[in-house]
Amino acid sequence: MDPSRPLWEFHFLDIPTSEATSTAVIRVPHSFGDGMSLMTLLFATARSAADPTRLPAMPKQPQRRGAIYVPPPRSAGALAFLRWVWSYLLLAWNTMVDVAFFAATVLFLSDPKTLFKLSGDNMVSNPRRRFVHRSVSLDDVKFIKNAVNCTVNDVLVGVTSAALSQYYFRKSGNTNTDQICLRSVLPVNLRASSSLHKYVDMIESSKSDDVAWGNQLGYIILPFHVAMLDDPLAYVRKAKKTLDRKKSSLEMLFTCKISELFLKMFGIKVYIFCSFVLIFFIQD
Repeated sequence: MDPSRPLWEFHFLDIPTSEATSTAVIRVPHSFGDGMSLMTLLFATARSAADPTRLPAMPKQPQRRGAIYVPPPRSAGALAFLRWVWSYLLLAWNTMVDVAFFAATVLFLSDPKTLFKLSGDNMVSNPRRRFVHRSVSLDDVKFIKNAVNCTVNDVLVGVTSAALSQYYFRKSGNTNTDQICLRSVLPVNLRASSSLHKYVDMIESSKSDDVAWGNQLGYIILPFHVAMLDDPLAYVRKAKKTLDRKKSSLEMLFTCKISELFLKMFGIKVYIFCSFVLIFFIQD
């Protein structure tokens, strides 16, 4: 990063829209904090133009207000009670499996040898790595989301899996349609989506010391399935199944606590080193 340039930028676009009289664009490094904490700080330091003693108008409360995992409400009846108990048993089992898989990945488990792993002769013949990007219409993503009854993230993971699959079978010439599993490390924001409103209210009531600033991120190992599928939407459905399974696990909370423990015990340098080692083992 260029040290002569500031670490943050504020741009005010004095262009009226249907929702506001002007727009503020803020560019800051993600190391300062996650989006929710930075938005909390922005709202807490701003005031309404109509009444300088009040906060600006807050956005609407999101539909999902709970934490990452919200168990189903307990209802009356024997069958409903069994479902409620089963949800906790499934949560405990998925968490144990994911944590064990995460530990095995750090210690010895690796992905199969494919075109996506640079090792041996491949590193000598093709040492370069490229970033390939493509713009995708958000309207198209939402259309698929509504058709399959999933989320935007499900669609994007499915599209990525389909792209990796097409690239692999085109470049390798492999006709074996057996599934190949590749893995990636995916950061997850652990803040509840309603924390913006709660933290702003806490700051206004002189309880700013209780507000948790900075990043609150956990990590999950997200598998990408490389396979030849006739139906393009099958990639999205498989991604939805994988992500739904991850949502019924506390793997991201476990990895967040482990990261905080490493940071407190060994400092920021060891923490960053261990993060790079984890990414290296996933790729290697």
